[in-house]
Amino acid sequence: MSMYEILMVLFAFGTFLLALLALVMKMINRK
Repeated sequence: MSMYEILMVLFAFGTFLLALLALVMKMINRK
């Protein structure tokens, strides 16, 4: 894998983690 591909994967994974974290925060705030 090239450096560019690794950066793209990390960016996509980071975006997914942020979306997941936002969803968890919404669930906690609802209680």
